[in-house]
Amino acid sequence: MVTTEFQVTGMTCGHCEMSIREEVQEVPGVESVEVSHQTGKLVVNGNGTVDDAAVMAAVQTAGYHGVRSA
Repeated sequence: MVTTEFQVTGMTCGHCEMSIREEVQEVPGVESVEVSHQTGKLVVNGNGTVDDAAVMAAVQTAGYHGVRSA
């Protein structure tokens, strides 16, 4: 399993987290998603074939902006 962290801006509540989680879980290869509006972190666990651009597109579809953490 490969873990990738992203920083997401604009989240203010649990509903924001849920919206992002629902979109990102649909990305092929994603096995689990953790989101925290308090830290702005999105942690994606996948099978190694998860495309970062697809994750960011899912975040944008949910209405937020994100970047991969270094």
